[in-house]
Amino acid sequence: MLFTYSLIVGYVDSMGTVKATTKGEELEESLVLVAEEVKPSVVSITTVKVFKHPTRRFHGDRRDKRDRRRSPFDFFGDDFFDRFFPKPPEGEFKTQSLGSGVIIRINGEKGYILTNNHVVADMDELKVKLSDKREFDAEIVGTDEQTDLAVIKIEGENLIPAKMGDSDEMRPGQWAIAVGNPFGLTHTVSVGVVSAIGRSGVGIASYENFIQTDAAINPGNSGGPLVNIKGEVIGINTAIFTRSGGYQGIGFAIPVNMAKAVLRDLIDKGRVTRGWLGVAIQNLDQSLAEQFDVNVTEGVLISDVQDDSPAKEAGFERGDIVIEYDNKLVSDINHLRNIVAQTEVGKKVEVKVLRKGSEEVLTVKIGEQPSDLFATGRSPIGKDLGMTVQSLTEELAGSFGYEGESGVVVSAVEPGGPAAQAEIKEGDLIKEVNREKVADVKGFRKALKSAEKGKDILMLIRRGMHTRFVIIKSKAK
Repeated sequence: MLFTYSLIVGYVDSMGTVKATTKGEELEESLVLVAEEVKPSVVSITTVKVFKHPTRRFHGDRRDKRDRRRSPFDFFGDDFFDRFFPKPPEGEFKTQSLGSGVIIRINGEKGYILTNNHVVADMDELKVKLSDKREFDAEIVGTDEQTDLAVIKIEGENLIPAKMGDSDEMRPGQWAIAVGNPFGLTHTVSVGVVSAIGRSGVGIASYENFIQTDAAINPGNSGGPLVNIKGEVIGINTAIFTRSGGYQGIGFAIPVNMAKAVLRDLIDKGRVTRGWLGVAIQNLDQSLAEQFDVNVTEGVLISDVQDDSPAKEAGFERGDIVIEYDNKLVSDINHLRNIVAQTEVGKKVEVKVLRKGSEEVLTVKIGEQPSDLFATGRSPIGKDLGMTVQSLTEELAGSFGYEGESGVVVSAVEPGGPAAQAEIKEGDLIKEVNREKVADVKGFRKALKSAEKGKDILMLIRRGMHTRFVIIKSKAK
């Protein structure tokens, strides 16, 4: 026989009558209140892109098909209208995309909306619809491709901003509530939990520290908020792991603390500035720990220190093991990279390192990350290669077996993009572009700039011990 138990609690109403409730009813009421509070802050974003080549398959049609074949990760909101609304057969035509956003208050102003870069970037028209059915034209304040975040703005009265939470306080198992516009179904609420925190290596953005959730999120949720049981925004929904194109129980949200730093820079400066140490780093495993005669496996090993860098000036040395940064324990290279990038430029930070078995504390004045530290595959003439590269360092050469080589290393590939179509993968070494040798990011950009517009791009790629030519097809054909 199956017995069911419910914990009965109670409260006294305004008439002095004792009312009995269960814990389940209390939770249900809490979720209802959160949904009611958050919905007015969530907006629907409709974007329009104008194309002049009607015979090609663009945007959502192109990426949707290839994403499902090549990558299990999928952005939201890119092709809803593109699938269900036919395109004119000739002449200039428009495609529409749908996403979500959340109203925020910055510097006392309420017209700012936080969303994803991939929802609004490179669009020709941008419209925002509120929960009360009002519609506005919106303008882009700034975008950040490296975190896939963007800020847009509308001019309107009686806007209701969301409350911002603290994503650093989130733990696996806590409630997570997603609000957005999946498949155009406005202000849809789904409930789950925080499945994991600090997810990286997903390949979605250059800076990854995702909150993983099982709250149901689907195409159209992109840019919408993930909130906690208090109704506070803890993340911005960005992507899902899927083999079907829809919800499969694994979604990723950008932590709101990362978003806070990005959006303030975009609003105040129009661009994002990031902190910089100037070191090459690698994860510390058991074998390396034994070689360096330490007992720790958490921390980050410094394999090189750049000349004229903040780290060099502060006295960092090759072989130092970073175990604390600004009083925070350091777990791995992604963790250190993220917290350094979010540090205010010019701030003096104490960094604890292990050096020859002894602890030392170094004080470093954080510099500004050079603009060419990471280069997207976008040349000034507008070739979107759908990948990110970085100069080959000693640490990277050692990791990939490229000692004695020169070129740029592919650090990220956009699923379904031109680079992915050419079967370029993360970790590939690009040695030549159109028969011109490239030694670093600067040379890579120069070679792309000199490429003839509308022509395919020939690249010499090394992967492991094998070298081959690949052709990236031009989108201008």
